[in-house]
Amino acid sequence: MHGDHPDAVVVDGEACSWEQLTRAADAVGVAVAGAPALAVSGTSTLATVTAVVAGLRTGVPVVPVPADAGPMEREHILRDSGAAVVVGDPAWPESDLPRVPLPVASDLTATSGRGEPDGTATALIMYTSGTTGLPKGVIIPRRAIAAGLDGLADAWSWTPGDTLVHGLPLFHVHGLILGVLGALRVGSKLHHTGRPTPERYARAGGSLYFGVPTVWSRVASEPDHAKRLASARLLVSGSAALPVPVFEQLRALAGQVPVERYGMTETLITLSTRADGERRPGHVGVPIAGVETRLRDELGEPVAHDGVTIGGLQVRGSTLFDGYLHLPGTTAEAMTDDGWFVTGDAVTIGPDGFHRIVGRASIDIIKSGGYKVGAGEVETALLSHPSVDEVAVIGVPDDDLGERIVAFVVGDDPDELTLIDHVADQLSVHKRPREVRRVAALPRNAMGKVQKQQLRD
Repeated sequence: MHGDHPDAVVVDGEACSWEQLTRAADAVGVAVAGAPALAVSGTSTLATVTAVVAGLRTGVPVVPVPADAGPMEREHILRDSGAAVVVGDPAWPESDLPRVPLPVASDLTATSGRGEPDGTATALIMYTSGTTGLPKGVIIPRRAIAAGLDGLADAWSWTPGDTLVHGLPLFHVHGLILGVLGALRVGSKLHHTGRPTPERYARAGGSLYFGVPTVWSRVASEPDHAKRLASARLLVSGSAALPVPVFEQLRALAGQVPVERYGMTETLITLSTRADGERRPGHVGVPIAGVETRLRDELGEPVAHDGVTIGGLQVRGSTLFDGYLHLPGTTAEAMTDDGWFVTGDAVTIGPDGFHRIVGRASIDIIKSGGYKVGAGEVETALLSHPSVDEVAVIGVPDDDLGERIVAFVVGDDPDELTLIDHVADQLSVHKRPREVRRVAALPRNAMGKVQKQQLRD
């Protein structure tokens, strides 16, 4: 059993066995039992993994806070989630919540006989960027996580004999749910590299690798490291479309191309190319077990599955979230009358069921470096600077990041670096603009709405 190994779980060089992880998590569980929710900084550390496992084993919802979140964003997440305790001791000066420092010494007899929480219970409250305002709390039940991970284990032939390697952040679906809870549920070893660098990936010697397109682009740019992944059984890419040149470079260097998959915080991962199936550039495969998809046009009418006609993707099945925290109206708006979740993504589906993500139905969601960033958040942060009168934020194509964040600013001689740093101080660092462009006025229609497509053009 991998669980007996002292390196069954490795995070940035710190290792433990499953038994050690369980004992550490149960000690935390004694300290947090009964709390409405616990918050943890989503740093890439074994302490983060311990806190998440503690919440799951104790039945306390876990709120992963982005490790690089700014004070405005962090304060909103802590207040909105109802977290009553923070596990660990992060440097959050604006929070006066009680802390449970790690490691915790406890009499574990207090946890004996505790039953498994019900599948309908909330496991995680994860915050996702919207097109306007601050992030929304997505309520993810235990049943959705179990269904999603079992579906992916089937699609990827993921077994206890695998060693999963990745270096993705531990505060979103890809890095935390797939990249940590997936390994623990399947029973495979987990090696988190701390940072997802080509050298660390090559050195880890895994059989299963996770990455976002930015990671795979950087791996492919270093042929010596990419060639060392030839011994891996499977590479997985997600969070944005993998550029075709990177697809082909990995084929040449590593002897295989990644399977691509698709999902959202609200749905978890719903589509994937299978390990034993065809891998097509630009396609994300078929629904996993327990998931159904359909396409609808702007009038709600069915769209042909001909591989050409574009429609709005809708999803239903066992992996869906339970709603947005404190936002019943927003939850209702995201669902159709017959119970399908409206993803907001434009997609084609072929006669063989293969899905291709064409783009975001809304221009206000920017996918940069594997992160989903809401333009409204960045605009709100920029407008808090005294030199900014008006602003519009968009994503523009970028070979490395997928999309880079660009802000068009109207104001009193704003300095580009000052404004970039201002956003980085208020929000997560990855949400900062990579460019700030001064304009005399923003293009608007007769109703006064900013025409962002004109800015993109």
